[in-house]
Amino acid sequence: MSEDDQIRVLIADDQALLRGSFRVLLESAPGLTVVGEAGNGAEAVELAGRERPDLVLMDVRMPEMDGIEATRRLCAPNASGAAAAGPRVLILTTFDLDSYVFAALRAGASGFLLKDTPPGDLLAAIRVVAAGDGLLAPAITRRLIAEFAARPQPRRAPQRSLDGVTAREREVLALIATGLSNNELAAELHLSMATVKTHIGRLLAKLGARDRAQLVIAAYESGLVTPAR
Repeated sequence: MSEDDQIRVLIADDQALLRGSFRVLLESAPGLTVVGEAGNGAEAVELAGRERPDLVLMDVRMPEMDGIEATRRLCAPNASGAAAAGPRVLILTTFDLDSYVFAALRAGASGFLLKDTPPGDLLAAIRVVAAGDGLLAPAITRRLIAEFAARPQPRRAPQRSLDGVTAREREVLALIATGLSNNELAAELHLSMATVKTHIGRLLAKLGARDRAQLVIAAYESGLVTPAR
């Protein structure tokens, strides 16, 4: 977060009128400031490198470079494989399609919302994602599971390794992948909220994940969880 406690937001959308509407909404809210506007993904990547926003509000369908590729570049892990230190990305689109949900999260996005989301919910989502929490509602999780189920079984080894992840952490990870909240995890495993948060923090560190959304991806790509379950 910025030193002045303002959440710095970059807006990326190919429609100038929509960008302007988002700017007015965000700058009317306390604690939020818009540091730039981009009309395509390439501009978003360039502006993000210069302005160092905390969060990018990213459209999917844009010319020259779409929002998925821009997200992939902004969220690419560093040379050591650790999670990127760049801005978090909140995907905002008119297209509620499974393929977009999967592609955006796989690219590193921390959340996914539709453009007809009520203004108050959008502002709340920006704050949630900027604070470091993934915005992955149970309905999104179910669609993500369906997307994995529709894909042919890979013949290669899993893309993620769970080496170093304890048995209890694997149990927590598997439950996160089903869409359980922290409260539900605590109840299911008979653990305190503090212990649940500790397990999640360790999973994030061990798997190089930025947030809960990325843990769901890791659970499936490692083979820990399969749609059949």
